[in-house]
Amino acid sequence: MKKRIITKSTEIESIINKCEVCYVSMVDKDNMPYVVPFNFGYKDNYIYLHSAKEGKKLNILKNNANVCIAFSTDHKLAFQNENVACSYGMKFRSVLIYGKAEFIEEYNEKVNVMNIIMSHYTSHEFTYSEPAVKNVETFKVAITEITGKEYGYSS
Repeated sequence: MKKRIITKSTEIESIINKCEVCYVSMVDKDNMPYVVPFNFGYKDNYIYLHSAKEGKKLNILKNNANVCIAFSTDHKLAFQNENVACSYGMKFRSVLIYGKAEFIEEYNEKVNVMNIIMSHYTSHEFTYSEPAVKNVETFKVAITEITGKEYGYSS
C-alpha cells in the first residue's frame, strides 16, 4: 500500500465535506498543545466554527489565533498477510489545514456562519432567536496552507 499526496482541490474538498467533525489544534500561553473536536462548515476557502462564549479554547485562541485543523475519513483496517502484525495498516484519507482564527461579532455575519455550519449537516433552512445568536461565539479560519494524503487507496 502506498501513501499519496493529494493536491487536487476537488479531492481535498471531497474529504472535508465527507467528515462529520474536524479536530482543531492550538497552543496555549504555556506552549502546551490543546486539541478539540468541532462541528464545522466549509465555504470559499474558510472553515467556519462555533462554540460557547467562554472556555479554554476561546482563551487560547484570543491569545494565539494560529490553528491546525485535521480532517480524516475512509478508515479501513488492511493487511498484506493476516498472520504478520507488521503488515497491518489503516487505510485513510486526510487533510490538514493551517490558518488563523478570526472571531465574528456582527449579528448577520454570525447568522450566516451558523447557516454555513448547518448546511454541512442538513439541507433544512433555519431561523435563530436573537439571544441564541448573541450567546454563541462564531469564528472562521482562513486557509493559509492545506495538505492532503491518502494511504491504501488508488485514485
